[in-house]
Amino acid sequence: MLLLRCPLLLLLLPLGSRPQKLPTRDEELFQMQIRDKAFFHDSSVIPDGAEISSYLFRDTPKRYFFVVEEDNTPLAVTVTPCDAPLEWKLSVQELPEEASGEGSGEPEPLEQQKQQITNEEGTELFSYKGNDVEYFVSSSSPSGLYQLDLLSTEKDTHFKVYATTTPESDQPYPELPYDPRIDVTSLGRTTVTLAWKPSPTASLLKQPIQYCIVINKEHNFKSLCAVEAKLSSDDAFMMAPKPGLDFSPFDFAHFGFPSDNNSGKERGFLKSSKFGRQTSSKPRVDLHKVCVGNKNIFTVSDLKPDTQYYFDMFAVNTNTNMSTAYVGTFARTKEEAKQKTVELKDGKVTDVFIKRKGAKFLRFAPVSSHQKVTFSVHSCLDAVQIQVRRDGKLLLSQNVEGVRQFQLRGKAKAKYLIRLKGSKKGASVLKILATTRPNKQSFPSLPEDTRIKAFDKLRTCSSVTVAWLGTQERNKFCIYKREVDDNYSEEQKKREQNQCLGPDTRKKSEKVLCKYFHSQNIQKAVTTETIRGLQPGKSYLLDVYVIGHGGHSVKYQSKLVKTRKFC
Repeated sequence: MLLLRCPLLLLLLPLGSRPQKLPTRDEELFQMQIRDKAFFHDSSVIPDGAEISSYLFRDTPKRYFFVVEEDNTPLAVTVTPCDAPLEWKLSVQELPEEASGEGSGEPEPLEQQKQQITNEEGTELFSYKGNDVEYFVSSSSPSGLYQLDLLSTEKDTHFKVYATTTPESDQPYPELPYDPRIDVTSLGRTTVTLAWKPSPTASLLKQPIQYCIVINKEHNFKSLCAVEAKLSSDDAFMMAPKPGLDFSPFDFAHFGFPSDNNSGKERGFLKSSKFGRQTSSKPRVDLHKVCVGNKNIFTVSDLKPDTQYYFDMFAVNTNTNMSTAYVGTFARTKEEAKQKTVELKDGKVTDVFIKRKGAKFLRFAPVSSHQKVTFSVHSCLDAVQIQVRRDGKLLLSQNVEGVRQFQLRGKAKAKYLIRLKGSKKGASVLKILATTRPNKQSFPSLPEDTRIKAFDKLRTCSSVTVAWLGTQERNKFCIYKREVDDNYSEEQKKREQNQCLGPDTRKKSEKVLCKYFHSQNIQKAVTTETIRGLQPGKSYLLDVYVIGHGGHSVKYQSKLVKTRKFC
């Protein structure tokens, strides 16, 4: 039977298979076959002008045959390796004279053609070994029986094959621009901006083309097929960003690139086969793919500083779902700005501000020999972490909440490097003092419990009675009050818990009293105070400040109280 539309005929002729007729390029049948993907899934029958996907077991060759019935026929064959290099060879044999004529009669039976194939090797036209997308193109091919042999010696793998006798009119793969490189137009610590020239298939032929970017930290990819082999089926193409908005592929928990929720999603490219052979699961790689529509510029964000990334761009024809790779590139993000080291002066309090999850470095170099060195830290908000190294050796690593004091053994001409790490919840504010004089204490000592206790039974319409703990050190305590709304919440109170804000920030009208207090018996270091002159049924925020000998104050935890409405 002769070809109706074109002289290319593709079919699998496995060794030992039963004779079958060569299919023809009947357009109605061809379109039906293309729509029915299962028709080609496991038969290796390749229609003229359509790309098929198949697989190879390691060290198990696969062979395809197709017939070109007329001389001087254009021919193009494209083989796309996915996740492993391939060895492939294209060869041709002469058709029997009856089968290569002008089509006036029936072709020679397949059984006779098969016998001829078995007895003859044919003429090799092209061979290739590697993982590039490689082509065989001829504007004038002789009639004959063409044989395509493929082999993977590395591992089981996917691959794609496309063949056509009308390469000029088909053009299923998007065409690359004259300059197919990806340009890095902007480089930051966490961002990289990429730009590329549009495919002529989109700009000239007006075919629907979208661009897909692939980002990873290992290597560039030769094909989108290779990318998809690395991704599980759960990592489907992402939707294109809204116009005017760049989309970050790293806005996911698993990008930087570890995943917290990929259990059960990892799989090999093939779970099982009809031969009962199974492949092992492949580990997930740090790889992301995002399609950005028809944009020609895109900013990738949320990258890690001082890290090398590889970027690949693929033009995808959305009609055929076939793609062409641009020339990939790579870039290293900029380093984090080097932290300035703050010099601490002996006996002087230094204020430090740290961004959320940030860090600050301080240096203390005593000018004289010393036996001991004392570090006093006052964390104004949430807990911070302090690390102290002496000449590179780690001496201290602690979390600090409130006021803490650390005394370390000194060493002649020693230099101390202090690293302060902020809270994950928000910005951190703290005060730090370093001294070689043990009697130089600017911060007041605090009890372990800095809460203020209110006695409900002693509450009246115009007064409240409160108590708080002191220490064995004689300190000055000042108590302040402020009327607040009835809907004043614990969240508002928490936002005002900056322990470093002293009495000097308060209004004089809010001051209740100041007094000195201490007790040598720590069990009796408790003081009480009754605040009078309050309004019935009103809410008040009470603050107690303890002021040290150096004039620095520390605020206890605020207490919200309310007077009785009826007495």
